[in-house]
Amino acid sequence: MDRKNHWDSVYASKKPNEVSWYQTRLEKSLELIHATGVGKNAGIIDLGGGASTLVDDLLASGFTNLTVLDISSAAIRTAQARLGARANEVTWLEADVTRARLPEQGYDVWHDRAVFHFLTDAEDRRRYINAVDHAVKPGGHVIVATFGPRGPLQCSGLDIARYTPEQLYGEFGGNYALQRSITENHVTPAGKNQEFIYCYCRKR
Repeated sequence: MDRKNHWDSVYASKKPNEVSWYQTRLEKSLELIHATGVGKNAGIIDLGGGASTLVDDLLASGFTNLTVLDISSAAIRTAQARLGARANEVTWLEADVTRARLPEQGYDVWHDRAVFHFLTDAEDRRRYINAVDHAVKPGGHVIVATFGPRGPLQCSGLDIARYTPEQLYGEFGGNYALQRSITENHVTPAGKNQEFIYCYCRKR
């Protein structure tokens, strides 16, 4: 399967508020990012954040060093159009995170809501963790959210991997210290319940 074509097709065929993971405001993500205590000029990267409103709220909160990475150019264009002139204040990366070339120790905060659980192949997960190891500064913050044990088995026509907080943390290994986990009942635009778990770690 060609991941880029798949996700471009998803975003070309659905409005941003029609995909199942859509939230008007990512309250849990914002809560955890603010809880890190990083300054407004901290480097923050949002994985799979193409059409997400997280970048809008981070800009509104005064953060000035934001990067959004998404495999889908259609998703990125959606966010850029929504932000208008403010899109120029964001670095946009169209890439597959498992193959992206990211700056070494370039980010203070790594945020991912609903990318990691699509990586059902062990090699892809290894590449993802390597990207985190490479791109996050020592002492940096890693926030990853996936479907929990009672979440769906598929999303957007793809199989996913479900995690408990302990299992998700276990994917990252001893180079990270677990700070906090959160369970969220996300109600989709179609009115269905989805269990998400958030795992917040700190790089040693």
